[in-house]
Amino acid sequence: MRARMGEGGRRSTEFEAQVLEHLDVMYAVGLRLTRNPTDAQDLTQNTVVKALRFHNRFKDGTYIKAWLLTILRNTFINDYRRKVRRPDFVELTGSETAEGTILNPALVAKSPDLLELLDDEVKNAVESLPRDFRTAVIMADLEGKSYKEIAQAVGCPLGTVMSRLFRGRRMLRQKLYDYAKNRRMVHESK
Repeated sequence: MRARMGEGGRRSTEFEAQVLEHLDVMYAVGLRLTRNPTDAQDLTQNTVVKALRFHNRFKDGTYIKAWLLTILRNTFINDYRRKVRRPDFVELTGSETAEGTILNPALVAKSPDLLELLDDEVKNAVESLPRDFRTAVIMADLEGKSYKEIAQAVGCPLGTVMSRLFRGRRMLRQKLYDYAKNRRMVHESK
């Protein structure tokens, strides 16, 4: 199905109808991601608003369902990152230490919610990384944590985090070169 733009780049009623036609699919995917009906409704609504707002970025001939689901997925990831960065407010009873607890790297390395959003080939490549590298890559690239936050969470020096991240990304780049090439994400030099 193709969506056409109205004259002068204005959104056409045909485009709007095609967006609304995919509400059920967007809600179903949103429910799978959020695991909460209210959050899924909010995510679907935000996706529709963004699709209608940025209709001029839709290229004629693009599969509209895939375009909408990409917006939905990116909105979910951005909202998740925003929530992760927001500090948690906890009432202290007075017996706790002032410093935060260190996260268990084994738990961080699994990060199932974010890994579910990746294509199987990308997910498998991330999961195949050695644990320390996988932890650094997931925390930095999927969860949006800073080097300092990662160092505190895994209990190692900042330089070690930087090294693990560099090496983990390099391993991923090697493992996913053909994947990226097939999707025209890599340009071969002449």
